[in-house]
Amino acid sequence: MSIVNITDIKVLDNPALFSTDFSFEITFECITELQDDLEWKVIYVGSPEGEEHDQVLDSIMVGPVPAGVNKFVFQTPPADHTKIPPNDILGVTVIIITCSFRNQEFVRVGYYVNNEYIDEELRENPPEEIQLEKLYKNILADKPRVTRLRIKWDLEGDEPMADVTNVGMTQEPESQQQESNQLKGESSFGFFPSSQPATSPSSTDFGNPSSLTLSS
Repeated sequence: MSIVNITDIKVLDNPALFSTDFSFEITFECITELQDDLEWKVIYVGSPEGEEHDQVLDSIMVGPVPAGVNKFVFQTPPADHTKIPPNDILGVTVIIITCSFRNQEFVRVGYYVNNEYIDEELRENPPEEIQLEKLYKNILADKPRVTRLRIKWDLEGDEPMADVTNVGMTQEPESQQQESNQLKGESSFGFFPSSQPATSPSSTDFGNPSSLTLSS
């Protein structure tokens, strides 16, 4: 049983210019007090070609954590476009929120992000050099993908468990890179290929638009 359960994530300031910060309001429930911190990360998947293009936008420690419902706003810098392959800046990618306890990741929430120009002429004829001041990002907040992993909480003699529960997914990711690639469009997860328009993919709906609601 997980000691910490995310109950809601709201994507704030969305859509927005590519160069603006990401902002998430995260609500989670802790069933018992934790003296050790929870580590939260936001990861931007720069390219499906390799995890060397992934960017950890920010990492924060939250704790000690009291029992009950907790809420905070996690704001991170935008992705550094100079670290993204030019051919992967426009179009659909993925942003992932993770949480770990004692260096054990136990949950991750992935969202599609569609980067495009709002100017019709620029969309039809994209310039060779990216015009950041006209590039917008839109997080598809109503269709998150959630992966829960069982870990050793070691609070009352818990035993480590290696199995993975994928909410709304069809198979277990073997690594962060595999999951990033599948979130980018591999059909085994039911996501649309990155070459297609950014319409809402077929998946389990966990909540209202711009929010995520989970059950323990």
